[in-house]
This record gives sequence, structure tokens and C-alpha cells, in this order.
Amino acid sequence: MAQFTYSRLRHVLRLSGNKRSVFRTGGELEHGAVCSGHFIRWQRSVDSKALQERQKQQMARGLPKQKPITGVKQVIVVASGKGGVGKSTTAVNLALGLMANDETKTVGLLDADIYGPSIPKLMNLKGNPELADNNRMIPLTNYGIPCMSMGFLVDDVAPIVWRGLMVMSAIEKLLRQVEWGSLDYLVIDMPPGTGDVQLSITQNIPISGAVIVSTPQDIALLDARRGAEMFKKVHVPVLGLVQNMSVFQCPNCNHQTHIFGSDGARQLADTLGVKLLGDIPLHLNIRETSDRGTPVVVSSPDSPEAEAYRKVASVVVQRLEEVNT
Repeated sequence: MAQFTYSRLRHVLRLSGNKRSVFRTGGELEHGAVCSGHFIRWQRSVDSKALQERQKQQMARGLPKQKPITGVKQVIVVASGKGGVGKSTTAVNLALGLMANDETKTVGLLDADIYGPSIPKLMNLKGNPELADNNRMIPLTNYGIPCMSMGFLVDDVAPIVWRGLMVMSAIEKLLRQVEWGSLDYLVIDMPPGTGDVQLSITQNIPISGAVIVSTPQDIALLDARRGAEMFKKVHVPVLGLVQNMSVFQCPNCNHQTHIFGSDGARQLADTLGVKLLGDIPLHLNIRETSDRGTPVVVSSPDSPEAEAYRKVASVVVQRLEEVNT
């Protein structure tokens, strides 16, 4: 049996001598393995792209269709990656700055921070909104700015302990059930972070651009970057960054101190490839006027602080024009 097997093997080898060897050299095996590896990676890449495309199509079918807010030409969202960086104060003075720069423009202000509404305090507004004939809520107005906030619908000290579905329902009402009239700009004060409310708003209405507010502090910049990246992912143009509390000037000796660091937001703007919209100083006048409900742009219009906000508003309008062309 052994002799027979050996003879048969010699016979097979002799017959295949004129043909391509069925045995591969080490180099051929290595080449084959490389080709096989390339093919496997290519196949995985194709499968991954196909999966991503299917997921994108499924998500698109499940997302609500964007519908403009009746009467509103452009929506500007003011956001931050975290709280405590002066986002609401910036939103209020940005809205007032837009109107101060061009009195022919009409501007509205929407407070989308359900859990911590600040607009009623900052704009010195109280009371419940009345209903129009079409059952839409009529915004409360001060300083020529119509405002809507969850703070008008609940008691000042009442905690809002709602789960996600109730919050989304409230956002839907604030977006769709308000009689804004005709507005050139609607400034939305977003809640901090990158959660359900931000996604719901960006998916429901077309947004002209986002303004990201941050202090120069490293820990704030980390979250500001996440906020900017989120808007990019949902295809909302990032108009730029506002560097808030950029410098403190002593009221007695005028010495300037960069309490939260120097030029951190400017460096982040360069990294993200967006514009630095402006610097807002850390100034006692801004804090005091905000707490009194008399924003600095209207209460101290000739101050350097008010001028800083108006400059930001001017650059925002310029960026909107660039984005729309």
C-alpha cells in the first residue's frame, strides 16, 4: 500500500510537470495572504459603508421634517457646552444688539432652557402669556423684544421635574404655539450641553446658525468644542465663538487680569476653523444690569461692555450673510 501510494504520487507529479505547480512557494503564499488580507479589508470597508448608509436612511425616515416657524426669517441659537459661562446673558444682549445696530430689524427671544429659564429675570418680565384668536400664546415684550419662556408658564420657585417626553412636548409648544408675528431674527437661548432639547430643536426647525459661548478656561473649552461638533454633525452652520469673561479690569487701578485664561476661545476657534465673534469682558456692570433685568446694551448703551455686544451682533449678521450666499 505504501509502494502504491508513492508510485501514484510520482505519476501525478510527472503528469503535472508541464502545468503550473499546484504547490506554492513561500513568496507566493505570502503574496496570496497579502491579497487575501487586502480583499478582506476592502470587503469590510464596503460592508461598513453600506451599513452606515442603511442606518442613515433609517434615521432619515424616523426624523421629523423641518418646518419653519411662521413669520420668522432667520433663527439663531446661542449655545454652550456647559452652564455658568454667561450664555443667557449673551443671548439677551445679542438680541438687543441686533436691534440696536439696525432699528428696522425685528428680533424675538425664545428661552429653550426648560429646567433653568433665565429670560424672565434678565428681561424683567413676569406674568402669563395671553392667547391670540388662533389659540397661540402671545409673547411678553420688553425693550422692544417679544420673549417666550417656560418661566412665564410656571411659578418662579416651582421646580420643573419632568421626564424627556414632557420636555419634548413643551419644546414643541414653545416652537409652534407662539404668535411671533413677523421677525427678522429669532434668538434661541439653548440649554447647556448636547442633549435631547438641542437635537429636537435642530431637527424640527431650520436654523440659520449657531453661536457658541465659552470662557477662556480649558474645562469650559472642552465642552464648547463638543457643542460645536454637535452642530456640525446635525448640519447647523457654526457662526463662531464668543469668548465671554475674557478679561477683568480693576475699577480702581484699571489693571487687567485674565482670570479664566487668555485667548483660549480664540485658539479653539482656529482649531475648529470657525470665527471668533468677539470678546466680552468680565465686568461688574454686566452682572449688575443683568440681575436688575436691565441688560447692559439698553441700560448703558455707551459703555465699552455694550459696545462689545453690539460688535458681536454685527459680526453675527455678517456671518449669516456669508453662510446664506
